[in-house]
Order: sequence, then C-alpha cells, then structure tokens
Amino acid sequence: MPLTALGLVLLGALIHAGWNIAAKKAHGDTRFTFFSAAIMLVVWSPLCIWLGWDVVPRWGALEWGLIALSGFVHWVYFYCLLTGYRKSDLTIVYPLARGSGPLLSSSVAVVVFGEQLSAFGAMGIASVVLGVFLIAGGPALFKAAHDPTKRERVKAGVFWGLLTGALIACYTVLDAYAVKVIALSPILFDYWCNILRLPYAVVPVLRDIPEAKRLWKLQWKYAAIVAIFSPIAYVCVLYAVLIAPVSHVAPAREVSMLFAALIGGHLLGEGDRWLRIVGAAAIAIGVIALALG
Repeated sequence: MPLTALGLVLLGALIHAGWNIAAKKAHGDTRFTFFSAAIMLVVWSPLCIWLGWDVVPRWGALEWGLIALSGFVHWVYFYCLLTGYRKSDLTIVYPLARGSGPLLSSSVAVVVFGEQLSAFGAMGIASVVLGVFLIAGGPALFKAAHDPTKRERVKAGVFWGLLTGALIACYTVLDAYAVKVIALSPILFDYWCNILRLPYAVVPVLRDIPEAKRLWKLQWKYAAIVAIFSPIAYVCVLYAVLIAPVSHVAPAREVSMLFAALIGGHLLGEGDRWLRIVGAAAIAIGVIALALG
C-alpha cells in the first residue's frame, strides 16, 4: 500500500473514532441521523457547490443511481450503529462492526475488482480478526453467558455490530466502485449521498416534532461533531481507494479501533480496557502487514 494511502487511512481512522465516540455519547436514535445530515448539508454546501458547478450537470442515470443506493445503505448503517450504541457498549459494537465489515468487503473486492491478496496480507487480516475478538471482550464474551444482564448486552452488541458490519461491506464496495470505476469525485459523491438520505431520515422527525425539538436541544452539539468530521474521515478513505487496493484499505481502516479502545475506554468508562488495548495492538500489527503486503 502506498504511504500516501496509508496516511489517508490513518488520518481517517483517527477522525472516525472521534466522531463515533460523540455519537455514542449522544445516545441518539434515527432522529440524530437527521440532525447530523441536516447540519452536514449546511456546512459542506459552499465547497460542494463550488466543486460541482460544472460537474454535477453531466451526471447521468448511473451516477445518480449509485448515489441514491449508497445514500440508502448509509442511512440503514447509521440506524443500526446508533441502535447498537443504545443497547450495548461502544467497545463491543464498534469493533465488531469495523472488523467484520472490512473482512467481507475485502473478500468481495477480490472478486469485483480483480485484486490479489498476498500471504502477508492474509496474515494481516488474520491479525485484525484476532484484535476484533479481543476488543469485543475476548474470553469475557463467553463468561457473560452466566450473567443475564451482561449476556443481553453482549448479545445485542454482537447482533447490531455484525449487522452494521455487513452494511459497511455493502457501502465500501459500492462506493469504491463509484470512485474507482465510474470516477466520481469522492467529495461530491459523499455530499450527494448525504442529501439523498435526508428523505429517509426526516420521517421519524415528522412523526413527533415536539420530541424531535427536545432531542435537538440535547444532541445538536454531538450532531455537529458528526456532521463536520464524518465526511472528512470517509473522504480520506475514498481518496485512499483511488491509489490502493480496496482489499488493503478496508482492513487498514480498522486502526480506528486502536484509537477507540484508548479514547473510548477512558471517556466512556467501559471495562476490560487493557484486553482491548492488546486487541487494538493486534489490529495495528495487521494493518502494518497489509501496508507492507
């Protein structure tokens, strides 16, 4: 993997871990998705109008179809991620989602884009898998079976984490195809995906406007963090896949779990901190192997 791509992935991973912690602290539901998407529209419109003034009018049915599909998948992804954060710990949901998604997307990328994965790269992915297991709780996942409360939280975290991971795999391959094959601008692609998921996200807001107003007062600061920083994190990844294989970039993104384990475990007070740091280190080693492979 080129050093430029690795640098973009590392920067995106740090930002990604940060906004996920903000989303966890918001305790938001699908209305939080609308809040962040609406702020995102306002914040990023000036830049994207300038960049897309001559470009967007030339898009056809294929480009708009990819954007609409990606926007829908991203909206479902946000819904599942936020549900997992409400029902379980970030340090269970986040690593399972971020670990299972890239493993699936790497497998699909080998088929869709004809990429090749070296033995060294495969070892890197195996190290990522081990790290994901440790961060998610390791042996404690099995011990939790004897504690009804912990068992339910772990089960919820595993379910929503893996479902979120499957959606990550879907949008990773879809979005990589849009920027690598169709040659859409990563910035404009992400911006319009956000706009086209607003109609899905506004429905829960309209069902109970007074409650939405109450939640807005509590959550707008966290929504602003997500709106400002999540596009930067993802655009870094989209630019990385332009110069590196998807099967390398996708697992390498999981270095974000190193930051989540260090930052999230401290700020959110979730347990098994040292075990999760060891798991994060395994992920970091796997990322290095992928970069070298």
